[in-house]
Amino acid sequence: MPVKKTTPDFILVIVILALLSLGLIMVYSASAVWADYRFDDSFYFAKRQLLFAIIGLIAMFFIMNIDYWTWRSWSKVILITCFVLLIAVLIPGIGNVRNGSRSWIGVGAFSIQPSEFMKLAMIIYLAKFLSENQKNITSFKKGLVPSLGLVFTAFALIMLQPDLGTGTVMVGTCLIMIFVSGARIAHFIGLGLIGLAGFVGLIAAAPYRIKRITAFLDPWEDPLGSGFQTIQSLYAIGPGGLFGLGLGQSRQKFFYLPEPQTDFIFAILAEELGFIGGAFVLLLFALLLWRGIRTALNAPDLYGSFLAVGIISMVAFQVMINIGVVINLIPVTGITLPFFSYGGSSLTLMLMAMGILLNISRYSRI
Repeated sequence: MPVKKTTPDFILVIVILALLSLGLIMVYSASAVWADYRFDDSFYFAKRQLLFAIIGLIAMFFIMNIDYWTWRSWSKVILITCFVLLIAVLIPGIGNVRNGSRSWIGVGAFSIQPSEFMKLAMIIYLAKFLSENQKNITSFKKGLVPSLGLVFTAFALIMLQPDLGTGTVMVGTCLIMIFVSGARIAHFIGLGLIGLAGFVGLIAAAPYRIKRITAFLDPWEDPLGSGFQTIQSLYAIGPGGLFGLGLGQSRQKFFYLPEPQTDFIFAILAEELGFIGGAFVLLLFALLLWRGIRTALNAPDLYGSFLAVGIISMVAFQVMINIGVVINLIPVTGITLPFFSYGGSSLTLMLMAMGILLNISRYSRI
């Protein structure tokens, strides 16, 4: 086990706390009107997000002091536990249905989303597998098939919920980890073609996904149906201009943009804080990406490097997909914006992942 050398990356800590603080402010701003109307409490969503933020921060600082090699030892147990939860959530009476997906276990606001935790569990296990089998990663049979077989088994269980967005982030993250480990590009091209065909099949198998594609191409074709959310998102971003309408002054959160505190919270941020505010948030994510890559490059062993690559890739994937959806660059997928979107499982998971990344930074070779 590597010997701890330094304190955690100070810049990384500041960036995480800045993103979390801005996220809490925006959850309140985006949700206050809807929360007051529905629950007679404008702080309803903000208080719950704050609670999960506190839990997540405690977990982050606790995990930050646990040697990251500990997760290597427990990787199989963690992965099996998450597989069990993914199966359990599909059982009626155990899993709860929200917005058409059976993705939750628990009661009310204190539910967990197993697919969110599977993303981190898969990163932890795959980092172990790749670090131990890097010499075989160029082999399709010995390296690629075992790793991708595990990933796509988890993806299949997630799709039974169904939750295409979370599954896509998990698969994309794992593919980056496998690519970085030295897998052959020719294998990726072949698998990419197969994956593209499978992705098209998944879209064609569900009518609502086809509607999302058509809404992405021309949201005004069905402005009160499948294109409604995209149009309202663009109506929020446009008036924001350079400096925004002012914090708390969004118009679209007045029952135009559905549940603005969740996946489309960046639209409210752009409306209230303008291009400057949106660019500042993207800058913070860019800083997070830079410090994460730096941590991966300077980790003392392959396991630490692959683990850091997986964590920072997960964040980058979610940010790109979420903002891409909000500005209508890609179809609606249901992916949260890290640190910003309302949701206990997503926020807690992200802060736990940051705790692992901060611990790896303590072993930096610089």
